[in-house]
Amino acid sequence: MNLLLAEVAQATQRLADAGVPSPRNDAEELAAYVHGVKRGELHSVKDVDFDARYWETIARREQREPLQHITGRAFFRYLELQVGPGVFVPRPETESVVGWAIDAVRAMDVVEPLIVDLCTGSGAIALALAQEVPRSRVHAVELSEDALQWTRKNMDGSRVDLRQGNALDAFPDLDGHVDLVISNPPYIPLTEWEYVAPEARDYDPELALFSGEDGLDLIRGIERTAHRLLRPGGVVVIEHADTQGGQVPWIFTEERGWADAADHPDLNNRPRFATARRATP
Repeated sequence: MNLLLAEVAQATQRLADAGVPSPRNDAEELAAYVHGVKRGELHSVKDVDFDARYWETIARREQREPLQHITGRAFFRYLELQVGPGVFVPRPETESVVGWAIDAVRAMDVVEPLIVDLCTGSGAIALALAQEVPRSRVHAVELSEDALQWTRKNMDGSRVDLRQGNALDAFPDLDGHVDLVISNPPYIPLTEWEYVAPEARDYDPELALFSGEDGLDLIRGIERTAHRLLRPGGVVVIEHADTQGGQVPWIFTEERGWADAADHPDLNNRPRFATARRATP
C-alpha cells in the first residue's frame, strides 16, 4: 500500500466518525481531486507526490460541507456540472426521474419534442434531456440569481433556452404546446427542518428545499403551470420526497384535467416521483 492509500484509509475513518454517509467514497473522491487522478489510479500516486492539502479537504468534509462544494463539480447521468454555494446540488435519485422522462419523450410520436424544466437549479435535468434526446427543444427557468450564476456556466454553449423567472407564470409563449413538463421543486415541509441532513440544510439554498407546512405548496402551483403549458396528451413528471408517495398524484386529479396520475419508485424502490397526462378535452 502506498502512502496515499494509507492516508485514504485514515480519512475514511475520520469521515465515518463525523457521520458522513459515504465515507470511503468521499475520501477517495477527495484524494483523486487533490492529486489530479481518477479514483482507480490512487495506487499510482508516488509517496513523494502526496499532497498534504488532502487533509484540508477532509477537514472541510468532516464539517459536513458537501463533497461537491469542495471539488466544485457534480456528476449527473453523463454530465459533469459546476456547482457551489447558492445552487442546489443534484442528487443521484433524480437520475431515475430523468430516465423515466427520456423514455416517455422517446415514446411520443413527435419529431422535435418540446420540453420545459421548471426550477432548473444547476441545469442538470434540462441539460441531460437536451443531451439524451438530441432533437428536443428544451426550455428551463430558474428564479434565484445566485443559482443562475451556476446555471449559466453549465449551460454555456448548450442549446437550452434558459430564462430567469417564477415557475408559476413561466413561458406563457409556450402555452398548450409543450410535450413534457419536468421539475425537481422544493418539497421539504418546514416542520422537517431539524431532520434535514447538514449537507442540505446548511449549504443548499432554502429556496430549493422548503415549500410550506406539508412541503407541497409549490407542487400545487406547478400543477396549474403544467396544465397551462402542456398540449392534450402531454406529460408532467415531478419529483417529491419518499415520504410523500401517494400524496402528489392526488394533486393531479381528473377534475383538474388530468389522467393516469401515478407514483414511481427510485432505484432504492422508494416513492420518488409522480407523473400524469393532460387529459384530452
